[in-house]
Amino acid sequence: MYFQAGLILKELVSSKQWLPESENVVVMLRATSGMCNSQGNGVFDALFGVLTDLGRLEEASDCFHRMRTFRILPKMRSCNNLLQRLARSGKGALSRKLFDDMLSSNMTPTVFTYNIMIDLLCKDGDLKSAQCLFLRMKELGCSPDVITYNSLIDGHGKLGELEEVERLFLEMKGAGYHPDVITFNAIINCFCIYRQIPKAFGYLSEMKKSEVEPNVVTYTTLIDGLCKEGMMKEAIKFFVDMRRRGLRPNEFTFTALIDGHCKAGNLEEALLLVAQMVHEGVELNVVTVTALVDGLCKEGKVEEAEEVFTAVEKSGVAVNQLMCTALIHGHFMNKNSERGVDLFDRMKEKGIKPDISLYGTVVWGLCNVGKLSEAQDLLREMEDHGFKPNHVIYTTLMDAYFKARKASDALGLHHKILDSAWSVTEATYHFEKMRDMGLQPNVLSYTALIDGLCKISCLGEADKLFEQMVEEGMPPDKVAYTSLIDGNMKMGNLQEAFALRSRMEEQGIDLDLHAYTSFICGLCNSGQLQQAKNMLSEMVGNGVCPDAVSIIT
Repeated sequence: MYFQAGLILKELVSSKQWLPESENVVVMLRATSGMCNSQGNGVFDALFGVLTDLGRLEEASDCFHRMRTFRILPKMRSCNNLLQRLARSGKGALSRKLFDDMLSSNMTPTVFTYNIMIDLLCKDGDLKSAQCLFLRMKELGCSPDVITYNSLIDGHGKLGELEEVERLFLEMKGAGYHPDVITFNAIINCFCIYRQIPKAFGYLSEMKKSEVEPNVVTYTTLIDGLCKEGMMKEAIKFFVDMRRRGLRPNEFTFTALIDGHCKAGNLEEALLLVAQMVHEGVELNVVTVTALVDGLCKEGKVEEAEEVFTAVEKSGVAVNQLMCTALIHGHFMNKNSERGVDLFDRMKEKGIKPDISLYGTVVWGLCNVGKLSEAQDLLREMEDHGFKPNHVIYTTLMDAYFKARKASDALGLHHKILDSAWSVTEATYHFEKMRDMGLQPNVLSYTALIDGLCKISCLGEADKLFEQMVEEGMPPDKVAYTSLIDGNMKMGNLQEAFALRSRMEEQGIDLDLHAYTSFICGLCNSGQLQQAKNMLSEMVGNGVCPDAVSIIT
């Protein structure tokens, strides 16, 4: 009867005549249950199960809550089915709500229920909640199993909590549970990720002693770990041993080796593996191709890399930003800027968004061939898309301007660099480089650097630059004076600040709002309130209108 009811409900739910809200059907079934002389609630559970099996998970959740209002609950098996499907479909919030509602309805979770939730929490990185649930299930007399421990070991391992991984492993064995291949793979993986290869091999030995056979995942994980450590000979030995044991390498195994060979400069071996991969019918993925394209470009074989790239595009494999960056860099290295820029434009047309690394690559390439106007345009494009050029990009472009002896453009970037606190060192470097190349910094350049140094409290350096400016026959302007006055007042150097004021007045430069504000704030901070009031009166008397900062101070 239950099976037949399920078929009828499935047909109703799937039909176009199905009512849009499952709660209406729950109400209808509840209202008609007396007319049918039905003593059980199996039909409600059947409806709940049908909605879950058809993938209508939100409707199934609504059905559960509607049933609760009538004090009718689905079977625990049906709830577990929905809980698992919600977790696997990425609906973590709904999973948690359903679990909480199950508990508040006095339903008794099984180990299967707890395993679903602990695994979900571990995958979400919520290890604290997972551990709380683990303790709670034991307190309520529900014994964990191997699956429970596997989820916790994997969760802690991926967050690098390796001591907790080992503790759980020992607890698991102490409780009489036998670790399986999933347990060992999770442990080996976390030790490989965190570059503790000897530990990973220690667990491989224990795995074999426990008569648990390593599988493709085990070998692939270890091969990948060895390749990342540059231990290619050992990785190849494992690859051979894997085949000897009758295990067929998958795309991830091949990719790990290809990437390792490319990074080690063993391009021929990488290409042989690609040919072997194709021969065995193992599908090339985007990670494999990216590693190969990058390796070919680094060896100067850009034409071959272009052929691989084109073949991948035609095969339908979606190229990614890393692959494009490798090939664009290769084109620029090969003195073929037109093809590099063309690929960059095609990439954007296809909706692949450049990151700061790719922008930097193209700026570098354009600067190398003297296309400074295009590089400057790209800098503006970066900023329009919300990217802030880093010091490497600024340095690349400024160096190119210096070499092209375009002092004004170099100075323009120099002033832009000073807008960022981290870049004063870079700006100082470029300032000195200008002088080394015979380019005389102007007043604007000196002033910008003095202001930047004062903002980061490097008053000694700022003073030296100020005096150097005077010695070069360039009278400091109001901004240079005000910057030094502000810096000295903030450091409590009142005598130096007033000495600078005297020099300003000797040159016929009047204090402006910023200079007066610096004096007033500095005097207040030094506890000289009467002098601050006198300065404010002088300011007003000289026709300078105070702002909010001056008045509040």
